[in-house]
Amino acid sequence: MGEFDELRALVTGGASGIGLAAASRLADAGATVAVLDRDDPPAQFTWVRADLADDASVRAAVAAAVEALGGLDILVNNAGIGAQGDITANDDAEWHRVLDVNVVGLVRVSRAALPALRASQHAVIVNTCSIAATAGLPNRALYSASKGAVLSLTLAMAADLLPDGIRVNAVNPGTADTPWVGRLLDAADDPAAERAALEARQPHGRLVSADEVAAAIADLASPAAGSTTGTWLAVDGGMDRLRPRR
Repeated sequence: MGEFDELRALVTGGASGIGLAAASRLADAGATVAVLDRDDPPAQFTWVRADLADDASVRAAVAAAVEALGGLDILVNNAGIGAQGDITANDDAEWHRVLDVNVVGLVRVSRAALPALRASQHAVIVNTCSIAATAGLPNRALYSASKGAVLSLTLAMAADLLPDGIRVNAVNPGTADTPWVGRLLDAADDPAAERAALEARQPHGRLVSADEVAAAIADLASPAAGSTTGTWLAVDGGMDRLRPRR
């Protein structure tokens, strides 16, 4: 028997990176998984396409996923976009765009999924947040603001949904070895030096893997974690709280 046998999961942003790793981890443990993304995921997953900035698109996609799965027990809100620079680097339009996807997009998916989650005996939402929510990172003002909002939203959702028996938690990855980070490195003047700097910033001396974040997501989503709600799990090599001597 798998840990997630007979449970049904929807993973947003599940076509690549952390989302794909989470979808694969849940499926390997027995869950039936649907992926919400703009891009095609691997063939083993039910796929629904949606634009997180469009409420009608999100509602239709979530309804299609719930119908295909026959219900919903686990929602992983992983989809999001990045941003670089200090507070002067992005104009108002970009601030609105990133916050609309990273914060309001999460809200759109969650509220569309609530009726199905309320019918589940093992309902849980796991939000992918970031180390940027709890540590000041240079040149990440907009991204940090969006992830700070996700962390606060996680706590508020956990309080509001407690009477419905829906647990809500978050994972806070450090800098992860994902396609998005890969694109940032490729665009750097010296990709090797930039990668080395990112690795050195994390106390364990390397980038976090997508599989490591997926393992944390699965732990929080597991029925065995039935008393865990309103918290976050850091997967950051100790970056948030450790200050090792070099």
